[in-house]
Amino acid sequence: MKILDAGHPFYRPLWRRIAIVAVAFLWAAFELSNGETIWATVFGAIGLYCGWALLVAYRPVIEEADKDG
Repeated sequence: MKILDAGHPFYRPLWRRIAIVAVAFLWAAFELSNGETIWATVFGAIGLYCGWALLVAYRPVIEEADKDG
């Protein structure tokens, strides 16, 4: 099951992919510091999935040049 389309042009810059993963883990830490373990687990899982999809398994889509010429 593919939840995140990592081939979308929005995810092309590395800083954006790192920021998404960092925000998810920072939010998990925030929830954990407030004693909300369920929400911390949810955002931790989101951070793990985004880290895998956007950093580990990420393959940039190479756009083909014009085939006419």
